[in-house]
Amino acid sequence: MTDTIGFIGLGNMGGRMARRLVESGREVLGFDVRPGLAASVGARAADSVGEVAGQCDVLLLSLPDSRIIEQVVGGEDGVLAHARAGQVVVDLSTASPASTRLLGTRLAAKETGYLDAGISGGAAAADKGALTLMVGGDPDALERVRPVLDVFSARIFHCGVSGTGHTAKVLNNFLNAVALASTAEVMVAGKKAGLDLAVLLDILNASSGVNFATLNRFPKIINGDYLEGGLSNALMMKDVTLYTDLAAALGVATLNASGPLASFGLANGLGYADRISNTVVDAIGDVSGGVRLHSEGGQA
Repeated sequence: MTDTIGFIGLGNMGGRMARRLVESGREVLGFDVRPGLAASVGARAADSVGEVAGQCDVLLLSLPDSRIIEQVVGGEDGVLAHARAGQVVVDLSTASPASTRLLGTRLAAKETGYLDAGISGGAAAADKGALTLMVGGDPDALERVRPVLDVFSARIFHCGVSGTGHTAKVLNNFLNAVALASTAEVMVAGKKAGLDLAVLLDILNASSGVNFATLNRFPKIINGDYLEGGLSNALMMKDVTLYTDLAAALGVATLNASGPLASFGLANGLGYADRISNTVVDAIGDVSGGVRLHSEGGQA
């Protein structure tokens, strides 16, 4: 393995992970379709996906969805065109497990390792190097790249064969979406009912309604801090849709998907698509009389 790590996709999360690698002393060759992102995180800029894939033995991907991942891996001058024996590709995106398995098979034909490594923890954990990784694929390939992944993660779980890491990530993100959407609705209701929202959160966090959103998101949101830099409403909607597709393929009834689909669909429709998913509370507030949790009078 060379000292150079390739990183394709240097946006919100990819950029943070790449920066951690650079700050740890690793040399990173980076590519993103948006000019200047590689330099902004301290990476050496490549001109194409093919340049990164051709030069690096460890290649990390952080991309928006399976359609783009398939283009980056299988497209002209893509990863597959330069894949070689002993190379390891780590896909840190949130993606369709079915697509992941197909890409893994294609890369295996070239004796290239392909690990699907879903991440959790958000921007704050990425900045601190404290992400949780759920990984599918060859355990030997995982051990080979573990020193790289350890730079930006605190816990790594090997889930099984190819696709299982992305499966675990989709399941986790669905629960995240349910908790965020339902807590947003409850907080708007609490505001309209005249409750002190800080007290309401203390109650929830000491009671059976406690969840990640009540513990980590809304104590900031009620003071106007939306924790910008995390997953957007559009990407949250994508992740919930991935869950419904997965559940359908498994023959599992999706009885609880309608809530987050409606909530994040509303946010996208009202113009919040590219804003952090925490702003779903503002979308719900918009159609509930113009409620804002953090404004003095509670109105937008």
